[in-house]
Amino acid sequence: MKPESVDNMLPASRMPTERLFAPAFRTVWLLATVLLLSGLGACGSGENRVTAGNRDGVLHWGNASEPQGLDPHIATGVPEHKIITALMEGLVLKDSTTLEPIPGVAKSWDISDDGLVYTFYLRENARWSNGDPHNAHDYVWSWWRALQPALGNLYAYMYFPIENSQPYYEGTISDFEQVGVKALDDYTLQVTLENATPYFLQLLDHYSLFPVHRPTIEKFGTADERGTRWTFEGNLVGNGAFQLEEWKINRHVRVGRNPYYWGADDVKLNQIYFYPTENITTEERMYRAGQLHYTYEVPVDKVAVYQEKGSGELQIYPYLGSYFYRFNTNVEHLKDRRVRRALGMAVDRQQITDQVLKAGQVPSYAITPPDTMGYFPESDLSFDPDKARALLAEAGYPNGAGFPVTEILYNTQEEHRKVAVAIQQMWKQYLNIDVKLLNQEWKVYLDSETNFDYEISRASWIGDYVDPNNFLDMWLCGGGNNRTGWCNPEYDRLILEDAPEAPDHEARLKIFAKAEKMLLADMPVMPIYIYTSKHLISPAIQNFPKNILNQPSFKDMYLDPNAGRAGGSR
Repeated sequence: MKPESVDNMLPASRMPTERLFAPAFRTVWLLATVLLLSGLGACGSGENRVTAGNRDGVLHWGNASEPQGLDPHIATGVPEHKIITALMEGLVLKDSTTLEPIPGVAKSWDISDDGLVYTFYLRENARWSNGDPHNAHDYVWSWWRALQPALGNLYAYMYFPIENSQPYYEGTISDFEQVGVKALDDYTLQVTLENATPYFLQLLDHYSLFPVHRPTIEKFGTADERGTRWTFEGNLVGNGAFQLEEWKINRHVRVGRNPYYWGADDVKLNQIYFYPTENITTEERMYRAGQLHYTYEVPVDKVAVYQEKGSGELQIYPYLGSYFYRFNTNVEHLKDRRVRRALGMAVDRQQITDQVLKAGQVPSYAITPPDTMGYFPESDLSFDPDKARALLAEAGYPNGAGFPVTEILYNTQEEHRKVAVAIQQMWKQYLNIDVKLLNQEWKVYLDSETNFDYEISRASWIGDYVDPNNFLDMWLCGGGNNRTGWCNPEYDRLILEDAPEAPDHEARLKIFAKAEKMLLADMPVMPIYIYTSKHLISPAIQNFPKNILNQPSFKDMYLDPNAGRAGGSR
């Protein structure tokens, strides 16, 4: 789905600037922390946020990072994803438990026998949050916008199953009329695909395919202009269950019920506060103090404490997410795949999951999580220090001699730091090379990756939909989420041509296995572990989803004022 801030998934600023102004950033963060811990003691009566929120239907949500932006055609991160899905909605939703496609703005749809033509019938009572009618023409214009190269949509490739969308995006054809999306009338949208795509309905619940409000965007700039004020407080017009009410930088984003939402009568929460809780130690303290219903993460050293407590507040689930390091293959010494393979073989993943992370994470030797739609990636990667040293010597660095000091970039978060320190020590122990660590605030880190202003960077990918394609199509040549400089035309052919044309699911999985072997042989990315999701969750939250995408459905949640509150001294 997206990079996980804590993962994924935002866009970003610039490393030299961050270094120059690091003290200022720290000052802002400390101020924000004080505000988070001390402010909003509900009504000023000593009542904490959670108690007041349970009574008033106000959810307080730890959301990892300050969102970079809320434009669904630009955002790439999990923290943005959570807010955007409260404010906006696609044609199709996912059942919060089974992840099966269910009606969203489209009340129903038909699929042709050959699986190529989808006809969506939109709700006549769908409205934008300002009351404007919402219809099929909004999707045609929004998808045209998302495919404008100047916009820089890193998820443009998500549209490529649609007929002629890729040649249009790449400029081979210039007439959008040739792209397979048509408004047959105000409430009927027809989408024609290049090939039968088993996961197409799942794509429609991803924010990159959400519609946007054309009059608002054009009021503040051109359709393909980045960073305009259309997503700001007081400006944003969405079509979701909630609407943007307030955005206080480094403090919170507040959303409230959208009275024009087609399913407004079924929405139970009145408001949601999303807090930037990048410091997960502070986040856990906020939870204990009754300031949060939900934490984005749990500090490693607190997992055992909550398990022993046995209150049920700590919830750990399987998570369709892969944690890995990117290599910038434009960096001279990292151009050599023998170097990248050596680095990959000198990491003891079992030690990292057992002794550093301690929350059920699984060591990973491939990018795609195993058993994703029955797919089990094949990998010859292993922890093999002897072979790693031999490869490094073959590349011209015997016993690490002459290997440049190399930097690992990670976004500010204690767990990322601990993993980076462990790998730094392993590479010193097994390869005799020196590594520096650099942490950056989320938005700055993402910008550094996008601009290739890094050598090795911590990264991850959380599934947007349950299919191996979601973990493999991001490594296409020039792909917006590739960000390694790696390009293999044969890999592209397998993913873009052979897999979509496979006669059945088993044949498709074999093609994916062949492609992933290519990826691992060249190793522009180094898999480390498969995620689990771990959160502290107030017993007051009802209808909290437990699915492998860790996707909440805010419109289905509600708060039980009689369930007791989380927290308490410890």
